[in-house]
Amino acid sequence: MTIPSAGTGAARPRRRGAVTWLAATVGVLGLVAACSSGAEAPPAPSAAAPPSAPASTRTLNVVATTNVWGDIVAKVAGPDAQVRSIVSDPNVDPHSYESTPADAAAIGQADLVVLNGGGYDEWAERAVDAAGAGAKSVAAYDLRSDPAEENEHVWFDPATVSAVARQVATRLGQADPAQAQALTQRAEQFAGQVDQIARQYAAIGQARPGLRGLSSEPVPFYLERAAGIADATPEEFAEAIEAETDPPAAAVADTNAVLTNRQVNVLFFNPQTESPVTQNLQTLAGQATIPVVNVGETLPPGTDWLGWFGGLRSQIATAVGAPQ
Repeated sequence: MTIPSAGTGAARPRRRGAVTWLAATVGVLGLVAACSSGAEAPPAPSAAAPPSAPASTRTLNVVATTNVWGDIVAKVAGPDAQVRSIVSDPNVDPHSYESTPADAAAIGQADLVVLNGGGYDEWAERAVDAAGAGAKSVAAYDLRSDPAEENEHVWFDPATVSAVARQVATRLGQADPAQAQALTQRAEQFAGQVDQIARQYAAIGQARPGLRGLSSEPVPFYLERAAGIADATPEEFAEAIEAETDPPAAAVADTNAVLTNRQVNVLFFNPQTESPVTQNLQTLAGQATIPVVNVGETLPPGTDWLGWFGGLRSQIATAVGAPQ
């Protein structure tokens, strides 16, 4: 990446003070008076004006725990920033990722660290603590729109995403004040795009009130809420899956019955945490002709967060029969 060089302002030449010669005759004095009438005296010599602030003084260095937050950060940080996403493989579950010494070094050297928080990426929280980088970190979970809600998959909550974008702009602007205005502008532009897609989500529930969904894992909770879809997943099943433990047999039976009895309009399936239990949900949904929408935890290849968030909205609308 090219770091724009700091601009330098050239000093303005000093004006030389006019040298007035003593006139020897009345005629010369009159001529001087006539020439100077109505004209202001030249300004006194002054120091050169300081050079204007450069557009960018250096490359901002940001580390994000997943490519979801990395993409959101990049939208705000701009093309000259260096953004490193630690987890980007769609086959890796960010919950169970184990950080490396290289990750720890990157976190320690970053201008800003953006993590999900809420226990989702505890490995990053530990690395931040070990590096003494707490003062330069942003945890999205701490900015969630509803503090009473404990679901940590906040990258699907439009209000939280916008709050993170604005916080990133603020913190990076503090790291490099020369870029503060541009950072704020990009954050507001991004938040406006998020709000637009959020309104499209809300239109799904307005067009099809009373929708119900079941999730193989509680990842799409905020998507359901944005679309006005009630979560019908049995609580005991959801808690066990989230804790990466085997759900009790009774909870599995209850969850399967939701599908076989066609009590929901859509199944949300997380392909990054498959197990025989969750794979069976797909099978039952197919048998009951219930649409399935795949919702993972990292960006699909070839897309950005806005495209992913908007694309899921389109898939959900199609699945539940709502207008596009």
